[in-house]
Amino acid sequence: MDQNTAYQLFVATYHPDPNVHKQAELNIRNIEANNGFLPIVLQILASEELELGARQAAAIYFKNRLNKAWDGERESAVPINNEDRNMVKQTILQALVTAPNQVQVQLTSTLNTILTNDFPDNWPNFVSELERLLTSTDVRLVYVGLLALREVVRVYQWRTGTKREPFRQLIKLTFPAIQNICSGLISSDSVEAAEMLKLALKIYHAGIQAELPKSLQDPSSLVPWGTLFLQLIEKKIPNEALPSDADERDRFPWWKTKKWAYHCLNRLFSKYGNLATMPRSTPEYNAFAKSFSANFAPNILQAYLGQVELWIKKEIWIPSKCLALTSSFFADCVKNKTTWQLLKPHVETLVAHFIFPQLCFSEEDQELWDEDPVEFVHKKVDPLEDFHSPQTNAMNFLIDLARDRKKYTFMGILNFVNGILNKYLEAPEDQKNPKEKDGALCMIGGLAYQVLQKKSPVANMMEPFFVTHVFPEFKSKYPFLRARACDLTRHFSDLDFANEQNLATLYQCVTDCIRDTELAVKVQAALALQPMIRHESVRNAMAPNLPFIMQELLNLTNEIDIDTLANVMEEFVEVFAEQLTPFAVQLCTQLRDTFLRIMEELNQSNTLTSADDDEFTGDIDELSDKTMAAMGVLKTIGTLILSLESTPEILQQLENALLPVITYTLENKILDLYDEIFEIIDSCTFSAKRVTPTMWSVFELIYGAFKDSGIDYMEEMLPPLDNYISYGKDVFISNEHVQRMMFDIIDTVMKSDRVGETDRICACKLMESVLLNCRGHVDMCIAPFLNLAFQYIFTGSMKTTEFKVHCIEVVVNCIYYNPALTLRLLEENNWTQGFFTLWFNTLSKFSRVHDKKLVIVALCSLLELPTEMIPASLQSGWSQILACMITVFQTLPKAMENRESMEKLYGSFDDEDFGEDEFSGFEGPSGDEEEYEEGVEDEDVPDEDNEYLEYLASQAASHSGADGYSDLDDDEEEEMEEEILFESPLDEVDPYVRFEQVFRNMQTNNSASYTLLTKDLNADQQNQIMTVLSTAEQHRAAATNAASAPPAASS
Repeated sequence: MDQNTAYQLFVATYHPDPNVHKQAELNIRNIEANNGFLPIVLQILASEELELGARQAAAIYFKNRLNKAWDGERESAVPINNEDRNMVKQTILQALVTAPNQVQVQLTSTLNTILTNDFPDNWPNFVSELERLLTSTDVRLVYVGLLALREVVRVYQWRTGTKREPFRQLIKLTFPAIQNICSGLISSDSVEAAEMLKLALKIYHAGIQAELPKSLQDPSSLVPWGTLFLQLIEKKIPNEALPSDADERDRFPWWKTKKWAYHCLNRLFSKYGNLATMPRSTPEYNAFAKSFSANFAPNILQAYLGQVELWIKKEIWIPSKCLALTSSFFADCVKNKTTWQLLKPHVETLVAHFIFPQLCFSEEDQELWDEDPVEFVHKKVDPLEDFHSPQTNAMNFLIDLARDRKKYTFMGILNFVNGILNKYLEAPEDQKNPKEKDGALCMIGGLAYQVLQKKSPVANMMEPFFVTHVFPEFKSKYPFLRARACDLTRHFSDLDFANEQNLATLYQCVTDCIRDTELAVKVQAALALQPMIRHESVRNAMAPNLPFIMQELLNLTNEIDIDTLANVMEEFVEVFAEQLTPFAVQLCTQLRDTFLRIMEELNQSNTLTSADDDEFTGDIDELSDKTMAAMGVLKTIGTLILSLESTPEILQQLENALLPVITYTLENKILDLYDEIFEIIDSCTFSAKRVTPTMWSVFELIYGAFKDSGIDYMEEMLPPLDNYISYGKDVFISNEHVQRMMFDIIDTVMKSDRVGETDRICACKLMESVLLNCRGHVDMCIAPFLNLAFQYIFTGSMKTTEFKVHCIEVVVNCIYYNPALTLRLLEENNWTQGFFTLWFNTLSKFSRVHDKKLVIVALCSLLELPTEMIPASLQSGWSQILACMITVFQTLPKAMENRESMEKLYGSFDDEDFGEDEFSGFEGPSGDEEEYEEGVEDEDVPDEDNEYLEYLASQAASHSGADGYSDLDDDEEEEMEEEILFESPLDEVDPYVRFEQVFRNMQTNNSASYTLLTKDLNADQQNQIMTVLSTAEQHRAAATNAASAPPAASS
């Protein structure tokens, strides 16, 4: 096929007649396997004289075709022959040179696909082509060289160890050339120069994300690069050159380039050049950090301070992202002793003229408040939305000053705040500056933790502070100050009021703000109300108003999708479960409607995604907000269900109300919500202790979801599936269709290569549940269950102790269920001797109470068999069975004691009162109540966030081997943890009484077996048996006394 024919096909793909463009797409599919077709498409992309629309269509096709087929792993993809592959690699860089921007975007993505799979081994001359481009005198070739290098960086930037070596070599070869290019562009003022510089800086920044190569640590590289970054930051951009529109100014090419210079310097300092913020796990950078802190960081700090001084004087404009990066750098300087000494003289100025103005309510804030109140709330209240905003970074800088250099800064900051607030208080009404008051209150809110510390000199002043400066703003004519008053209430939720009337006033003020007409005020009031629940007087005052409060929360949830509101609702439902019972069905119905409304909006947003991902027009943040809000609603529903455990008639109504929620999620495969939806199904069946017809209809949906993609959610599915067996036993044992579905789930999980041992453990638990709950009704399960277990037991393919124990327990459960049938099947397969040897050798791993009980009752079942039914291979070691039981009985009391202590601990968390001590166990990041006075004022301050992350990493490493699994033979291996919420029919079995019944019966009715069992007992073992029998007598007597005791009088 010639180029023109192919070109006409792509022209036809956007013909207004749908039949024409469908036929064109079909024709392309029919010829795409032909040799030479892809190189022709690439020629079309490179041809400057051809129509842009057709080249764009061809570029999208080219990208998608290579994405699907280049790695050669998708069976459904039409393969690309080697000749075409080589031709594409030979010509793609040249095509990038002549391609317009819209086509370049697609081609660079395609280049990334090729590099991911082929570089360096299958594209050895790529580096020489790259060097040719980067050293060219043609600016277009240089730009394409940068584009191509950026794609290599994207492929390698997070790789480590030996996998990163090709990239290290590439950096050594190409970065000096890039630096030369940049040095030649810095004096230019053209937009093209800015774009090329930005691209070069993005490459550098990505190159130092995971590590700082030796070649870049060398002063011969660091000095010219660092000088370049500082020159860019200090490069003057005349205000008259900037667009008048604020958003356009943010996008101005030179400021975008300057932003990447800030990024590069910040990364160099925080990750590699600052001993105070560097992880301790990277000692290889210590020498570099000392040199950088002494020789480079002071110059960077002076440059940043110089820019801030010009900004304060309003001589230059700085975009918000650069302000945020500046604050971030200053915060790191606070921790480093060298830079702190340089920053110290500027603190007062920075607090008053850099931090404070950024925290004041601004004209931009007012504009957003008026035009898009929903977006305002997302931006100012949602912690994820606000993560790297200039306001957040300025506040973090302020907090670091107050916490890490407290002696020098703390009281000065508070005096500054106090001065602003008193000035506002004393000013005539027409001269008050409400935006400045907002900024001052914002500052004090951010420092709430420091202010309320036990040794804080101002902690006892906060109650009068609230009365004087905060209470009046609940009635302010400025809505943003009403919102700020609520926000401050939330920040100071740990403040204990000496005067109960002040607390009552605060509660009333916050409740009034929930009725406000402004969305941001209502949201802040709702968030402030949540922590006030800890006060008993507030809970008592809330109780009569609960229907109103819950309705307002629901109304807010329908007005704005923000998951923090759902958290508030969830806590109200949990704390006020009894008071909300009369409204439960109404509340649940409204929550259901809210959920379905969010889902419908999500669905509409998703329909904006065309068949091709390149034409997505939806808002990713909006989709994420809605998904998180939906999760929050489902969590609230789950909490509501659990709170109604003792009201079966209401639970039945809730199930009916929630059926559309469950159906929608599972039928539409909303995978993000599977965790919450399976929790709701679990809550419904667990709370009712039965499975209603409504919930049996849901079982079919669960099975359908499992067969689709739900196998990846086996852990989340386990609790509801177990409930269907344990609480729906009558239907389960009589309905073959239900059985087939359950057994298919078990069989699939045990055999699928898509899942790991954690999921197979879930399947083992389901087999156990069937055998324990359906005794006498599922004989047909024994053989298939044994087969599933033994495919792992004798193959040595069990990597974790937990999976090994659960596989063995499947067989043990079969023995307990029907010992005669199980022994016959073990004998038929020659499994008996090998299994019992493995089982008894592994007994020490059966550490939980449930494991030990199961061993005892299963062995008791064996002992009840007539001697003639015991295989010869087992009879020879019959006495060992009793020895094993004695061993288990010896360790059972300790296991029971451990379980009881865990249950008490869990109960203490569950029943915790909302007193002043509710949060008393919380410690700051350092682990101790922070001392108010610092010991060493001017030394390095370790970054506590880094220390915590390092602790988590070390814990994770210590719990896994090199391959992520512990060694099964390791004596140091941890025991399996008790599952204190796990329930089974064995909970009602007393192992001591059960053993006594069997033992006495053998003595009386099966003397041959009894003799065989006890003939090898030593004196110590005989004493142990007498102890078990004595304990059984005590348990039986206690049970008899408990049964005959009169019922306790109701209070």
